[in-house]
Amino acid sequence: MWHPPGGPGIRVDSHLYSGYTVPPFYDSLIGKLVVLDESREGALKKMRNALAEMQIRGIDTTIPLHLYLIDNK
Repeated sequence: MWHPPGGPGIRVDSHLYSGYTVPPFYDSLIGKLVVLDESREGALKKMRNALAEMQIRGIDTTIPLHLYLIDNK
């Protein structure tokens, strides 16, 4: 399952789609999330929300790590 976040200042670069089968020997960079805001604090808030909105099922991700890093900056 794949549900990317969206909205102003949020960009996701990926080839994933719902139903896609990720091969067993995949590149760990299957998607890239980029956010843009006028301030660092605004960008961190937007990134946290986007990471929380993103849904990926079927493979492990680094989303929990990135949420931890944002919360403990």
